[in-house]
Amino acid sequence: MRRALGALCGVAVAAALVAASAFARPGSPDVQPRPAGSVAIFYYPWYGTPARDGGWAHWQQNGNAPPSSIASGWFPARGAYSSSDAAVVRAQMHEIAAAGISTVIVSWWGPGSPESARFPAVARAAHAAGLRVAVHVEPYRDRSPVSLEPALRTFAAQGVSDAYVYDSTDSPDAEWAQLNARLRGLVRLFANTQLVGKAKAGGFAGLYTYDVYVYDGSAFPRVCASARLNGLLCAPSVGPGYDARRATGDERVRPRADGATYDRMWRDAIRAAADIVTITSYNEWHEGTQIEPARSVGGPYASYDGAYGATGRAAERAYLDRTALWAARYRARSGR
Repeated sequence: MRRALGALCGVAVAAALVAASAFARPGSPDVQPRPAGSVAIFYYPWYGTPARDGGWAHWQQNGNAPPSSIASGWFPARGAYSSSDAAVVRAQMHEIAAAGISTVIVSWWGPGSPESARFPAVARAAHAAGLRVAVHVEPYRDRSPVSLEPALRTFAAQGVSDAYVYDSTDSPDAEWAQLNARLRGLVRLFANTQLVGKAKAGGFAGLYTYDVYVYDGSAFPRVCASARLNGLLCAPSVGPGYDARRATGDERVRPRADGATYDRMWRDAIRAAADIVTITSYNEWHEGTQIEPARSVGGPYASYDGAYGATGRAAERAYLDRTALWAARYRARSGR
C-alpha cells in the first residue's frame, strides 16, 4: 500500500546496467559465496482486531468496515485475523514451510512499531517451523543508515543475518556504503533496486526488486548477470499479480491471469539463475500480491477460482501449492 508509483524508464535502466558491468571485476575477492536454491517470502505482521489489539489495524483502510468489508480485493480464508494471534502465526509459518520456502522476511517499521513488538513471536513461530528469519526494513519516519545501525546489530545478535531495505535509494550511496562496511560479517543488506550500480555503490551484499507491478521479470536475466559480474547477490522478486484498488484507490493492475503471471515470473527468475528467489508476498492483502489462502465470498471480492484449473476449496490454496512446485524446480535447477 505504500509502494512507489513511478515506473523506471527502460532505457535508463539498461544504460545503468551496462555502465555497472563496465566496472565488473570477475574473480574479485569481493565476490561472495553463492547460496543455492534459497526461496524467501515477504510477510506482514501488521493486522489487528478489536478483540486482540483494541481496534482494527490495516483491514479497515480506505473506508472499509471489517470484518465483512476489508481493504483488499480478496478475502482471507482465515477472515480478518490478528497478527498477534499466536495460533494464526503458527499456522501461517507451517503453511509457508510446507510450500518449500526457507526464509520469512518480516516487515519491520522501526523501533516502537507494532511490527517491532510482534517480531519476537513471529520469529519464534518461524524457527519452530524450520524457517530462517530475515527483516524487511520499511521506510519509516526518520529512517537513515546511521539510525538503523543499532537495530541491525540487535537483530544480528538475535541470529538475523539478512536485511532487505525497501526504498534504499532514498539515502545517499556513501552513507549506505559506510554502514555496510561497519556491518560486514554481521548482517547482509539487500538494496531495493534493479540498478546494479546503485547497489554496488552503496556497498550492499545484493539487490531485490519487490514491486511486481513495475518489475515484470523480463529483465531478471540481465540484472542477475550484471550482479554476478559485480560480486552481488541477486534476489529478484516474483509475485502472482497486483491490485490495490480497494485498499488505496491505485488503478494500476497486473492481472493474475489464473496463475500465468506467477508462472512467468518464476520462469524468469530461474532463467536468471537467481541466488535467492524472493516472493511478493505471503500476505500483503492491500496490494493483492498475497498467496495466503483466500476464500470465495462473492460481492466485491475476487477469488482464486480458475487458478491452475482449481475451483472451490481446492482453489483456496492454489498459489501456495504452485509455490511448492516452483520452489522444487528451482532447487533442482540450482543443484540442491
